[in-house]
Amino acid sequence: MNFDDLDYLMRGNQKQRAIFDLLIRNHVMTSLQEFDPILVGTFPINIDIETSDLDIICYWKNKNKFISLVQNQFGTNDKFSLRETTISGNETVVANFEIDHYAFEIFGQNIPVRTQYAYRHMMAEYEILKSKGEDFRKQVVELKKNGLKTEPAFAQLLGLKQDPYEELLTYIPVNNPDRI
Repeated sequence: MNFDDLDYLMRGNQKQRAIFDLLIRNHVMTSLQEFDPILVGTFPINIDIETSDLDIICYWKNKNKFISLVQNQFGTNDKFSLRETTISGNETVVANFEIDHYAFEIFGQNIPVRTQYAYRHMMAEYEILKSKGEDFRKQVVELKKNGLKTEPAFAQLLGLKQDPYEELLTYIPVNNPDRI
């Protein structure tokens, strides 16, 4: 699966097709193009729930330029907020807002997007979902509806006992066929 190209959303379920239209109509990804944006999280892998937001990760080399662009492009949207923080020792910029009642989170770090945790988690979860099938996917969604975050839901179903955010990165069925 190539998550770099949003065309997979056009071939997805009804909500994924609506998200594709929303992103295109509002020029979200093209506005962020210089920051290598990738939609990650629950929507791409079909485990979203009603409260899920659209997570877009970005790679900035110039934090102030990234902040300026995000504020200029999205600052007038409903519920806009932007904060700077440090996550795992890395400077991070997080913007939240809504477009057409969809919640967005734009997450930027000075780390290439394919090495950011959100992308790596999504890829691991995607491989697990492929190997475990539809019933497993439905169980993940049900746990999320009952209040668990994505990674802890996977960890519970897989019987992982330590930090789910770290353990999921090593639990890839292709590399661990005995754990499927």
